Amino acid sequence: MDQEKTSRTASEKNGKALVIVESPAKAKTINKYLGKNYVVKASMGHVRDLPQKAFGVDLEKDFDPTYRVLPTRKKVVTDLKKEAGKADRVFLATDLDREGEAIAWHLVKALGLQESRTQRVIFNEITKPAIQRAFEHPHDIDMDKVNAQQARRILDRIVGYQLSPLLWKKIAKGLSAGRVQSVAVKLIVEREREIEKFVPEEYWKVAALLHAGQAPEAAMEAFETHRQEYEEKPDSKGLKRLFEKHQLFRAELIEVEGQKFKSDNKEQTDQLLEWLGVADYRIADLASKTRLERPPAPFTTASLQQQAASRLKYTTSRTMRVAQQLYEGVELGPDGSIALITYMRTDSTHLAGEALTAVRGYIQNTFGAEYLPEKPNFYASRASAQEAHEAIRPTDVNRRPEDVRSFLTSDQYRLYELIWKRFVACQMPPAQWLVTDAIVHAAAGERTGVFKAIGRTLAFPGFLSLLPYRLEAADAELPRLEKAQPLHKMDVRGTQHFTQPPPRFNEASLVRMLEQLGIGRPSTYAAIISTIQDRGYVVKDDAKFLPTDLGKVVTDQLMQHFPRIMDVKFTSHMEEQLDKIEEAHLDWVKVLNEFYQPFNESLDQAREQMEKQAAESPYTCETCGKPMVYRWTKTGRFLACSGYPECTNAMSVDEEGKPVKNEVRMTEHACPKCGKPMAFRQSKYGPFLGCSGYPECKTTVPCDKEGHPLRKVKPEEVNKTCGECGKPMVAKKGRGRRGGFLACTGYPACKETEPIPDDIAIDWPEPQESGVTCPNCGKPMLVRRSRRGPFLGCKGFPKCRKTMPMPKEGEAAKDDVKKEQEGQGEET
Repeated sequence: MDQEKTSRTASEKNGKALVIVESPAKAKTINKYLGKNYVVKASMGHVRDLPQKAFGVDLEKDFDPTYRVLPTRKKVVTDLKKEAGKADRVFLATDLDREGEAIAWHLVKALGLQESRTQRVIFNEITKPAIQRAFEHPHDIDMDKVNAQQARRILDRIVGYQLSPLLWKKIAKGLSAGRVQSVAVKLIVEREREIEKFVPEEYWKVAALLHAGQAPEAAMEAFETHRQEYEEKPDSKGLKRLFEKHQLFRAELIEVEGQKFKSDNKEQTDQLLEWLGVADYRIADLASKTRLERPPAPFTTASLQQQAASRLKYTTSRTMRVAQQLYEGVELGPDGSIALITYMRTDSTHLAGEALTAVRGYIQNTFGAEYLPEKPNFYASRASAQEAHEAIRPTDVNRRPEDVRSFLTSDQYRLYELIWKRFVACQMPPAQWLVTDAIVHAAAGERTGVFKAIGRTLAFPGFLSLLPYRLEAADAELPRLEKAQPLHKMDVRGTQHFTQPPPRFNEASLVRMLEQLGIGRPSTYAAIISTIQDRGYVVKDDAKFLPTDLGKVVTDQLMQHFPRIMDVKFTSHMEEQLDKIEEAHLDWVKVLNEFYQPFNESLDQAREQMEKQAAESPYTCETCGKPMVYRWTKTGRFLACSGYPECTNAMSVDEEGKPVKNEVRMTEHACPKCGKPMAFRQSKYGPFLGCSGYPECKTTVPCDKEGHPLRKVKPEEVNKTCGECGKPMVAKKGRGRRGGFLACTGYPACKETEPIPDDIAIDWPEPQESGVTCPNCGKPMLVRRSRRGPFLGCKGFPKCRKTMPMPKEGEAAKDDVKKEQEGQGEET
């Protein structure tokens, strides 16, 4: 009976199979490799998630989650249901990681797909052979992967929804905490405190400039013309050429009177220099040997992020965005959309056999047999890496970066070149360096000293022939030297140095530390780094992370009251447990219980014991004379009277915590609305002109430091060109000191942005009224815009934060608004 029903249903279909992927770009690339019997559609990422405005997890029923179709995906789900109803079979071709597996499972549930005609296909690269193999071997959804993703999502929801309200009450409204992000902030806070406590120690180095040739007078004359450069920039390229021409080299003092040289003051160093200045120098020993420098492993997600940050100055989010484009496919002229790299979320350094064969053939044909190792190079992956996954590599090694440069954006080309060169180089032989250690004796009477010089010469470039930038780290070459050879002293000097504190984290070093400690996973690093900045817990200064005062306060409170979840080892342990759900069939409910029980106990204690946060200040309230204390909001700290609520005096502060004096002086400028004089005022965001008729008239005008109104410019008329591609730039609303930023009109091909110049003010268009009334406060709802499109927002913002989706035309609009006002919603 069931077979007859299935047969009858199939006969009513159109004979085509539906393939669902995440993005339109991926759909476009895959579509060209499948025949006419396949229809490829995009889900636009996740279609279901936990509810945005409710907890959505039943703690009493084994963490049972409630999922809802995302409001922005309802139309997508409706369209996919229609397509699935027409198809004989449905293939879920989402990404091969946990997130992709979870998306596939949610699609089954949201679309109501029948298991009998739904299958999963995965591939590491979007090429014709890989696609064909995937569709020849479809399989069922891997529920271990799905449960691993569910456990991570629920774990993060528990921390976010239960810990954030505590922070609102005890520190400031609008704060939030995250299981992994909070630990990342802790690393930055701890590093900053190490720097603050660091006490530099003085030490001295002594170096001699020596001549090994037969013309010391000529060498000295040439050196004297460059002495100032030698004192200020001893490692300059000009001096390197001078050294080579006149057989000069530099040696560093390592031993005095048979003891290791160590000096921590100028007096001791000057005493040494007195006799070293008149000492005789000669070569005491020479030792040469060959050292191998092995090529680096092919890229994993983490190493790609680190190298892109170091070499290209890309943020982690920028790197992953561009890598996603290269993976999903780029238009290459007549060839159409071509995927250039394999899947970019991986922690494996494994390479497929066919990829190794292809790259070895390329190396032999391009560089010659001497550049081809006898066997392929293999690299060890981290313990948790899945060998079924591959490292990040080009899909076709014969598609060189220069061959496709004209089709790629600058970001795409530079990242593809980085990946392509790393892949080819990893299968080339090591570079061979000839390293010479020269030991120099200095003698003056009975006093002796030992100097050491190291020279390095590239004997065979190996993989460095493809990665020439590594040559920049090579040491200078030594002139030809012989044992017992006398040397002529050109100069001997001491230089003062101080020990340095540990460096602040940048994106590359923070990713490296997170990876080493097992905090998060490579696919989450970009989101972690973006989140901790968006929350105002850290800021970037000269590409380095600094914790804000708010970040320090939140971290201190979490470490005091939630030491377990802030413990690096425990966080790493939880990551391992989440991995084992997928890899070792671990019960995901038990993993959640292991975390939740002690967390819930700490939460109960913190509600009682955590005090409302305030910090002492050196200032006194001008209103009542009581001490002022520092308190925090989501955007930073401010000064408030300790006599609150009897005294409500409060003041803004600058970055150093000093009160911002609200300088008020009348100007010659008239209010554009009521005609009254405008007053010059100060805020923590900078100076502005405010109507003297306040509070009846609340008009403000941006101005410069002298109080002159800034020139108003429409967003599309900023008259500035993109420094990256030369196209015009326009102003966009968003985060930033000026409430927005400049963006290239070449987006999405060019994603260059700049701050709004200080000499202009953007004349932002006023939001339009929608004709809908706010169900909360009765004020008009305005049409506002976000990255996801237009929506309705209450005119009473920020007091009323009610938002609603844009209504449809006609009667449908009234029905939608009515449902929204009644709190109705579809739950899947």
